[in-house]
Amino acid sequence: MKIKFFGLLVATATILSACKTTQTADISKINIKQVVTSPDVTLVDVRIPEQYTAGTAKGAINIPLAELQNNIGTLKGKKVVVFCNKGIQADQAMEILKKNGVEAYDGTSWKNVKAIQNETEKK
Repeated sequence: MKIKFFGLLVATATILSACKTTQTADISKINIKQVVTSPDVTLVDVRIPEQYTAGTAKGAINIPLAELQNNIGTLKGKKVVVFCNKGIQADQAMEILKKNGVEAYDGTSWKNVKAIQNETEKK
């Protein structure tokens, strides 16, 4: 019984440590507020055009997630922050951009990016 429990404990610890992604490691090193407010950043809202039109962050361009792969060329060589409504599409966009060598950062949601912008403007 003790051996099974110990084996389960070791397996659980291994699985949990394997779940750490490079994206998670990168986030701790990056201050997203500095990136969002950087003058050379490109803000990309990956939601559908109707959602983008209803509200987005200041200065953001709209490249829906479904069209992102076809627009990689326009983003290469730029510092890009991607965001959506809740961060799910932004995570998918991050994978696409990173695989294609684009310097990308996860802004999570448009409300998060907009709040960072508003906070910076107040200072």
